[in-house]
Amino acid sequence: MAGMSPSLTRRSFLRASTGAAAWAALSCGPAGPPGPGPGTRLTGYHYDPIYLEHDPGEGHPERAERLLAIDDRLRAADWYPSLALLAGRSAEVSELELVHDPRYVGLARAEILAGASRLSTGDTDVSPLSYEVALRAVGGVLAAVDAVVEGRVKNAFCALRPPGHHATRDRGMGFCIFNQVAIAARYAQARHGIGRVLIADWDVHHGNGTQDIFYADGSVFYMSTHQFPFYPGTGSTGETGEGAGAGLTMNRPFPAGAGDSEVVGAFRDLLPAARRFAPDLTLVSAGFDSRVDDLLGGFRVTDQGYREMTRIMLEIASAAGEGRLVSVLEGGYNLEGLASGAFAHVDELIGA
Repeated sequence: MAGMSPSLTRRSFLRASTGAAAWAALSCGPAGPPGPGPGTRLTGYHYDPIYLEHDPGEGHPERAERLLAIDDRLRAADWYPSLALLAGRSAEVSELELVHDPRYVGLARAEILAGASRLSTGDTDVSPLSYEVALRAVGGVLAAVDAVVEGRVKNAFCALRPPGHHATRDRGMGFCIFNQVAIAARYAQARHGIGRVLIADWDVHHGNGTQDIFYADGSVFYMSTHQFPFYPGTGSTGETGEGAGAGLTMNRPFPAGAGDSEVVGAFRDLLPAARRFAPDLTLVSAGFDSRVDDLLGGFRVTDQGYREMTRIMLEIASAAGEGRLVSVLEGGYNLEGLASGAFAHVDELIGA
């Protein structure tokens, strides 16, 4: 695949954003709402206040308030009591190493615990608790995969941070330490015997890490819509996979200003290829920085666009995978827009 342009860094695209003030951690009880009745499967929701403890620095757009905005919006919904609240856990190092080089895992741990403010592998800002939070973020997604594949919930949304789709096998990049979605795909295959996994990414930035990990893999289909040219400089239409993965990477880059017509249209175009691939599990890298008025992105996707893309993903998941779908938060930096887009997305998951 094409490499990242060395002149492009996340910092190049940071715009003015509200400074991050200290927020008190929200309490989330261990018990969720009553379990589903006979024949009923609920939508799962995973959130943990520990995700607020990752602190990339004052004024950084990837801040704790992002999750508070989402959680507050979902809690205010009439249907919130019907969600199945999914407890998380810390990932094991062996689970990280399903996709990440053990040397990188050890490096990230050592640098963070030594008090580094940025990983030496790239432009990922960290704080003393970032390694612990990153382990929990991965473990939270894996717990959601367990719940969906085992049939305890019909689908799930994971509101967590830091994001993950820029993390490659051996490098933290962007705002990402470990690649939760990529690890989830490999975990589902190793733990649950899932064969084919489809990952769709509607973040405004290309998920170069996810693409890189599965570029030559015949069991994972990766599709991305993203602004181009933009960070990280990858994701051209010519990047389609190689070897066993030839034809299983689909990039749909668009210039700044693209909205529902272009982005949702690309997801409609995904349907024939997805039907042929017939995934047993569908994963979504749900980045809401593709929404109109985001602080970092230049796309103009609306909440209705997220609804339509969610319906398409549910259709893909239902065609061969019994509706198994896990959605994982990536970007989204306008707090009001992020919360509104996430609400529209979960509202559609519930209605499936």
